Amino acid sequence: MSLSRMSSCLLLLLLVSLVSSMFAAAEPAGCKIRITDRGLDMLKLETQKFVEEELSNITMPEMKGREGRFQYTITDVKITELNLTHSDLRFVPEVGLLFDVQNSSITLSFHRQILYWFFYDTGNINASAEGVNINTVLNLIRDDQGRLKINNITCDAKINKMRAKFSGTLGRVYDFLASFLTTGMRFILNQKICPALDHAALLHVNSMLETIPVKTDVDQFIGIDYSLIDDPVVTSRSLDMNFRGMFFDLSHHGDTLVNSAVEPVISSYDRMVYLALSEFFFDSGMFSYYRAGIFQMNIINEKMSKDLEMLLRTTYFGTIMMMNPALVDAPFSLQLDVNAPPKTHIKTSGATVDVTAVVKVMVLPPGQAAVQLSSMTMQTKFNAKVSMKGKRLAVHADLRRFKIFSNQSALESLALIPLQAPLKTMLQMSVVPLINNWTKRGVQIPLADGMDFIEEVVEYHNGFIVIGANLHFSKGLREMISGNSTV
Repeated sequence: MSLSRMSSCLLLLLLVSLVSSMFAAAEPAGCKIRITDRGLDMLKLETQKFVEEELSNITMPEMKGREGRFQYTITDVKITELNLTHSDLRFVPEVGLLFDVQNSSITLSFHRQILYWFFYDTGNINASAEGVNINTVLNLIRDDQGRLKINNITCDAKINKMRAKFSGTLGRVYDFLASFLTTGMRFILNQKICPALDHAALLHVNSMLETIPVKTDVDQFIGIDYSLIDDPVVTSRSLDMNFRGMFFDLSHHGDTLVNSAVEPVISSYDRMVYLALSEFFFDSGMFSYYRAGIFQMNIINEKMSKDLEMLLRTTYFGTIMMMNPALVDAPFSLQLDVNAPPKTHIKTSGATVDVTAVVKVMVLPPGQAAVQLSSMTMQTKFNAKVSMKGKRLAVHADLRRFKIFSNQSALESLALIPLQAPLKTMLQMSVVPLINNWTKRGVQIPLADGMDFIEEVVEYHNGFIVIGANLHFSKGLREMISGNSTV
């Protein structure tokens, strides 16, 4: 083989290896959000109101000049009314959003000062701009922090015609001047519309998007990472966003779980918004709690029922007598320690969580060190019901299966059979409420303040959950932006 051919083969192998490594390194999403064209229908009205408010704040310069025998000064030009009823908001595939206004109108007022020969005239004039067409495209990307961001805006604005009606004794004389003035106003207004929308999108809307949590604390133990892992995917029907969707221990940021779960898939468009969560989303949360060391419990004194204490005392009476008869009247305790991160399993039938813990039976002689009587393994399976309220995701757990066996011998496992039922009851009364107290507060999903989920429907698939919902605006877009600017 020639040297050049060998070099070509090596280069080809290198390129194949590089491409393969790039695809292999692609990070799966733990959380996905889809906003459909139905969601845009609701957002369109809010966008229209916002654009009208932005355009109404346009300031027009004073106009002075001479035209023939006329000397004029035009001041206090104000937009008094906008009628953008012929507007549309839709997705632009591979780009972002299009806000389109066709054949709409704008009403203005201004103050005139006109000198004609030796006549001096002042007063207010109303003008109307008709055939207003505005075409605005917002390019959506993922920024360096993993946030959704408007990268740039392309805008084209055009006013087909403008009319002004002068009143007063010289109204007819001013007709030809009106045409001259409105031509100038139309030119200036055309130049003002797009910069106003540029400012609104790139400054105001982006400032609101910056308030959507990327990395935020859930409680004093763990946080969550909602950073986008790639640019949003825009089709003619939807905006799809892939988030890392990973919890982390606040005291060990770098100690995270590797995402090897099935990536969630959203295939529906019927509702305004969809949220999809993989098993990794939930597993990373439990892994982080496990790393934070909160899956431990000591059941003692008033936390332990009298019936359970009596059963423990009966079960381990022989052990105590052989070990030290003086311990017969000493109080008991159960030490629960989850010895591995819990694991989530999501199937079409629902979601379950497997938890394995070591349970130590201890006797506590007053003034002395605790004495271990037994060590057993507890295997439990919980049903996990996922729900959404507003924009907070919550989970409610119910004990489904319970099993204990001895870590010492099969014979002791047989002796533990009478403890199965009371320990299960103890778990239901003491541990499960504690778990639900953590999870009922929920975790916020990455939506802007003022937008909430309503009419939610939860669907379970193999490896992931999809929540379809409609959107409710508790605030207008202007209020959302104004409120966020003070944060």
